[in-house]
Amino acid sequence: MLLQTLVSTSTQVASTSGRLAKIKLLADLLQQARPEEIETVIAYLSGTLPQSKLGVGWATLQGTRDQGLGASAAQLEIKEVDETLERIAKTSGKGSGTEKKKLLGDLFARATPEEQDFLFRLITNELRQGALEGIMVEALAKARDIPATEVRRAAMLTGSLGAVATGDLKGVAIQLFRPIKPMLAKTAADVGEALAELGPAAFEYKFDGIRIQVHKRGQEVRVYSRILNDITAELPRIVDISKNVDMNAVILDGEAVVLTPDGRPLRFQDTMKGLGTGVPVFFDCLYADGESLLDQPYSTRIKLLPEAYRPPRIITADAMEAQRFFDQAMAAGQEGLMAKGLDSTYQAGRRGLAWYKIKQANTLDLVVLAAEWGHGRRKGRLSNLHLGARDPNGGFIMLGKTFKGMTDELLEWQTQKLQELKIRESGITVFVRPELVVEIAFNGLQDSPHYPGGLALRFARVIRYREDKKPEDADTIETVRKLHGT
Repeated sequence: MLLQTLVSTSTQVASTSGRLAKIKLLADLLQQARPEEIETVIAYLSGTLPQSKLGVGWATLQGTRDQGLGASAAQLEIKEVDETLERIAKTSGKGSGTEKKKLLGDLFARATPEEQDFLFRLITNELRQGALEGIMVEALAKARDIPATEVRRAAMLTGSLGAVATGDLKGVAIQLFRPIKPMLAKTAADVGEALAELGPAAFEYKFDGIRIQVHKRGQEVRVYSRILNDITAELPRIVDISKNVDMNAVILDGEAVVLTPDGRPLRFQDTMKGLGTGVPVFFDCLYADGESLLDQPYSTRIKLLPEAYRPPRIITADAMEAQRFFDQAMAAGQEGLMAKGLDSTYQAGRRGLAWYKIKQANTLDLVVLAAEWGHGRRKGRLSNLHLGARDPNGGFIMLGKTFKGMTDELLEWQTQKLQELKIRESGITVFVRPELVVEIAFNGLQDSPHYPGGLALRFARVIRYREDKKPEDADTIETVRKLHGT
């Protein structure tokens, strides 16, 4: 398949507002792709690269595009592009920068101006075309003429939509040492709202740690992150503890936490620094002794958890009892509570209606869209952050700015990181690729004619950067509107 064919579809999808129309365009293209191309096609249409990192800076990319060289007619094939990007990603050592630049220059020279623009935006994570994972699932299902539920489940179990594009979905099952996407939670304002949604529910402490998935067979243990990276080497103590768990073949979902000598949790930022000494808290069991537990009710799964590493938990339908438990969790230094439906199955990779997180203050996980150079004590540092919520149709919707809650250490890190992500600069504002997720506390929301979403954060302040989250994990504008009651 020519790259131009994919670029043309991407352009049409970006200019199409209807969900069904987007799905048809994508499905028609997927049907044209050869089996060896389809995984790459799905990745490109989703705005991602199969190669997680190319090791090429924005300035190099911009310089390559600004050379003005390019083909007058489409000639690049998808396979050629993928192979070149793979070579760029694997090039390392002395002289690698020059070689990467040459490979990139040759690729852009063979691309038409429209293809160059597509490649630039793809590589810089700026391809906002509305082909999000939910739409891609339905497009692949339509292209293969199979139920979307089967495609979605297979993608969750393999961790990749592309990986299931050509295989037999009936044979896809949860496997040891192949991580699956974690189940996610929605936000409830308080325990009363959670009970109204769930009825009798399990309430458990919400730890301020790092999401982990532990796979164990005998003495072999692997630990995976929220985004399915293998982080076993970074968590030696958790590996040792997991080896001694009295379960032979198991997959456990949980958090890595770091505790003070008196048993209180450290803040998330300090947890990131001390992961090597972290301990696990396991709150779900997904697989045991050859049997998948994903379709078993939550009340059954939690009975299999190793008792020494379970979070404190109560099961109740009484709002007052749940509130007392919430207050107890806050007094113990925890982040809040999780509320979970007793009959709920494990909906891997989805933010369903069975799990709710309840925190002390209003918080949102938002994406940094830009930052402004500070003045006075903050001169020379990028300070005032422009914050955006995720738009399910693609892109991000700005909700306001904040310069509060930042330590000197955070300002230094933030300034360096944002300059690495810089797209362009206008006056005091540096616009960046929307890759950083930051947790923001705020006192409320107000109607605002100044922002495209019609809402603005009140008294927003930075709690922490969520290095364990991707932009697609950020809260949506729908979540924000629900909090505002609109």
